Amino acid sequence: MKRQRREAVTMKTIRKVLDNLAAASSSSSSSSTSQPGNRELDIPETLQSEHFQLCKTVRHGFPFEPSALAFDPVQKILAIGTQSGALRLFGRPGVECFCQHDSGAAVIQLQFLINEGALVSALEDDTLHLWNLRQKRPAILHSLKFNRERITFCHLPFQSKWLYVGTEKGNIHIVNVESFTLSGYVIMWNKAIELSSKSHPGPVVHISDNPMDEGKLLIGYESGIVVLWDLKSKKADYRYTYDEAIHSVAWHHEGKQFICSHSDGTLTIWNVRSPARPIQTIVPHGKQIKDGKKPEPCKPILKVEYKTTRYGEPFIILSGGLAYDTVGRRPCLTVMHGKSTAVLEMDYSIVDFLTLCETPYSNDFQEPYAVVVLLEKDLVVIDLAQNGYPIFENPYPLNIHESPVTCCEYFADCPVDLIPALYSVGARQKRQGYSKKEWPISGGNWGVGTQSYPEIIITGHADGSIKFWDASAITLQVLYKLKTAKVFEKSRNKDDKPSTDIVDEDPYAIQMISWCPESRMLCVAGVSAHVIVYRFSKQEVTADVIPMLEVRLLYEINDLESPDIEQVPTPSGGPNSQPIVLQSHPSTSSSSSDGIRDNVPCLRVKSTPLKQSPGYQVELVTQLVWVSGEPPQQITSLAINSAYGLVVFGNCNGIAMVDYIQKTVLLNLGTVELYGSNDPYQRQPRSPRKTRQPSGGLCDINETTVTTEDRCKSPTSAKMSRKLSLPTELKPELDVRDNSFSRSRSSSVTSIDKESREAISALHFCETFTRKPDISTSPCLWVGTTLGTVLVIVLNLPPGGDQRLLQPVIVSPSGTILRLKGAILRMAFLDTVGILIPPAFESWRETNVPDEKEDKERLKKRRPVSVSPSSSQEISENQYAVICSEKQAKVISLPSQNCIHKQNITETSFVLRGDVVSLNNGTCLACFCANGHIMTFSLPSLRPLLDVNYLPLTNMRIARTFCFTNNGQALYLVSPSEIQRITYSQETCENLQEMLGELFTPVETPEAPNRGFFKGLFGGGAQSLDREDLFGETVSGKAPRSLAQHIPGPGGIEGVKGAASGIAADLARARLALDERGQKLGEAEERTAAMLASADSLSKHAHEMMLKYKDKKWYQF
Repeated sequence: MKRQRREAVTMKTIRKVLDNLAAASSSSSSSSTSQPGNRELDIPETLQSEHFQLCKTVRHGFPFEPSALAFDPVQKILAIGTQSGALRLFGRPGVECFCQHDSGAAVIQLQFLINEGALVSALEDDTLHLWNLRQKRPAILHSLKFNRERITFCHLPFQSKWLYVGTEKGNIHIVNVESFTLSGYVIMWNKAIELSSKSHPGPVVHISDNPMDEGKLLIGYESGIVVLWDLKSKKADYRYTYDEAIHSVAWHHEGKQFICSHSDGTLTIWNVRSPARPIQTIVPHGKQIKDGKKPEPCKPILKVEYKTTRYGEPFIILSGGLAYDTVGRRPCLTVMHGKSTAVLEMDYSIVDFLTLCETPYSNDFQEPYAVVVLLEKDLVVIDLAQNGYPIFENPYPLNIHESPVTCCEYFADCPVDLIPALYSVGARQKRQGYSKKEWPISGGNWGVGTQSYPEIIITGHADGSIKFWDASAITLQVLYKLKTAKVFEKSRNKDDKPSTDIVDEDPYAIQMISWCPESRMLCVAGVSAHVIVYRFSKQEVTADVIPMLEVRLLYEINDLESPDIEQVPTPSGGPNSQPIVLQSHPSTSSSSSDGIRDNVPCLRVKSTPLKQSPGYQVELVTQLVWVSGEPPQQITSLAINSAYGLVVFGNCNGIAMVDYIQKTVLLNLGTVELYGSNDPYQRQPRSPRKTRQPSGGLCDINETTVTTEDRCKSPTSAKMSRKLSLPTELKPELDVRDNSFSRSRSSSVTSIDKESREAISALHFCETFTRKPDISTSPCLWVGTTLGTVLVIVLNLPPGGDQRLLQPVIVSPSGTILRLKGAILRMAFLDTVGILIPPAFESWRETNVPDEKEDKERLKKRRPVSVSPSSSQEISENQYAVICSEKQAKVISLPSQNCIHKQNITETSFVLRGDVVSLNNGTCLACFCANGHIMTFSLPSLRPLLDVNYLPLTNMRIARTFCFTNNGQALYLVSPSEIQRITYSQETCENLQEMLGELFTPVETPEAPNRGFFKGLFGGGAQSLDREDLFGETVSGKAPRSLAQHIPGPGGIEGVKGAASGIAADLARARLALDERGQKLGEAEERTAAMLASADSLSKHAHEMMLKYKDKKWYQF
């Protein structure tokens, strides 16, 4: 037997040497402890590299910094462009699409090719792009880059292929949207305005054709000049001049009048045939004009729309124009209908608005029914058909940023009854007074969802609110909103507010969330060093007194050399013995005799009864207090466990554990005190402060038989302790830690003194082996620190039922200390066959229904958390601990504590987020690094499976919100108002095309308005124009090549890539090739026709010349 062991050790040594020589990134370092064989390596791993692929799925939320708006009235599709070049398309609820211009330039205007499945976008970098919307992932077909002029305005008439493009120089160019080439027809500014005018009219701010005559083009210049241009005769019919700058122009549908909005807050209505002066001047928000005097100037009217109805007064809708004396008044949309004027206040600045009408034809009665208002941070749709103009209830998840998002968590494969439960309590929170009509943006079709598992996203916000979202099948819908600030007193004035450095703004902001989906227990940590435990209930209750605890966490080095043995209470073992010295501190003791703030929390809990609606209800509020003039530090880690009834949290001072069932503090220790005598670090004493009072809020570890000196030591951990105490290993690590970004990203680290502290960075409740000699698992807490240390605390829980309510929970150290490089981020546990072991939990039961029998049964039920080994298996191989730090990951066999696998994740960067997740019946470690890499590693071997340079860390928002979850899903906050979901699952990537909704659906174009018998007989109806004959190459020629550059787009290649493999992909490629070939043939045919026409013209001129000079003599020439 000894010989076999020697051979096993020799083989391990040889394998280790070979691995080091090969310098393999996934090399595993075996512990020197001898074991009978190496059976850990025999665990089958189902996950392979081919199971992983990274791609974006969907983007939710309000488009950040919107800049443009468009609507297709036939397809019922809305498009929003942003200042970062993003494009968001919305159809019916659940049909959304995100596109991005590669240049990132701001979108200044959008124009739908109505009912054709295409969209033109004009960008600030003077490019036009044609988007194909007939595929699930829209792609750019053509681009046109203007080189010498800047684009200011575009107009595409309904059912026309000629796009008018106005420029900053005042010229108008015409683009063929089919070939995306410029026509030779140009309207020059100097020909449009009066020849006698000496000044430039300014940029083009408006272009539109007369609704009744397509051959007449209305051009608005910024300076106040409006020109009615005759396209056929290439001259101006009328010129209209006003001495105030123009912002927008709109036609009456009969084409006889138009209205202009000006920079002084006036509206001018002009008769087409009377260019001398406007027939009417309106100042919607100014004082009445008297004695012919000019009205007092108002703010500019940025946009106006003029919409008619068949059986009523027309609507004049405008934004802006308020009087300058309305200081502090919110932005308004004004609706003028007949003699009534409604001023609708908005929460944010108006970016743009559009009136939705029954017809797409501009020469018919418009019949407006709604107004879409794009605000700086919201999208509002107003019902024009109902009295009072109510708004529609917005079905899109556009209110993610209602209060800034401060943290985010993602849960896939939740219990099936969870979403209905949250929806039922959230339905009662909905506002009333919305329009009773259906949401008017109703285009597109839903995708075929293949994902059947429930997904929930939880967002924490700056105002203390928490939102639960249904994220199943790549959709997003708010389920329930919880306001945590309700438990605290509001500060009425500045003097009443406690002076602390962490509650200057948003004192209720959520910093961390710990949630148990099975038990529905929720725990949140706030920025004011407060922790609230919530229990879910479907019944309404009123809490007469909110349960509250105050914890005094102190960081002092002096206790390291001589622990205060007298402060360690030893419970007598009786049922009523309390495992703490101090439960809470009264808030009245706000300062000591010398004026130093002490024993005071940052927030004041309400003392009056609190009515709690169905949903999440307060179970316990725990707050850290000021200590000798030092404010409590923000919480850096948080965990709750429903089976144990415990919540634990830590910061840069130490760790505290609370029993939320008995409402007592079980553990309250500085980080240094967790080590006891095994502290491997050479710490410098901190600056002298007041000595700690004997029982000033510190609750030490409760033990039964372990003495203070030996409580953090185990006989088998001596070698590991000696190894960790080596200064050569500690000093370089500290240098790296102090200079790394990860220290600066901790919001609790604000000074040099705090910078050197060891903070609690990870917490994990589990049922596992706590020491090497253990032969069975027991409940425990694994604690990770920012210096890369993992410590294990044993939990001795009383039996269930009534005894759990009476007997104390005993907390004691195990002496186990493990070390990694970098701050600990995540800990998880695998069973013998490598399957992830979930933490213990208690299934949810309604607690507010009085039923003693059910309540007792519920307390007795505890979920087993470890897989019991069979008799043939050795206990030493029973579990594996997976520990991920900022720099590396280790898999440790338990109870032997041998490191069987080790992976250095990154050398030059650090891991921001690491999660152990389940995928395809396997388990893997997923990591997101600060250098933008997303990586996955198999478990337990830590073999690299995926490494993609996805997203470099550009701001703290991404670092704070990035999270992985099961089934290959992940998300992060890509902007302050948008969530980007991604997948790293090959299966999801393949099915994504089917899951995405379709924007374009075949819809018949409405019939054109009937001209009527007499109009058809005597004229007077809409006059059509053969634009092809006017703007085509044969008549107008070609535009100079230097004016604009044509750039062919992908032409729908993305759609082909996303198509299903096999025949569908082949058909898509063939169709694309045919389209391209047809386009080339069409271009060749046009060129041939042009050459034939040129040849005919040349032949004709030659024949005429021959006839002219045929009979003349040579001397007559």
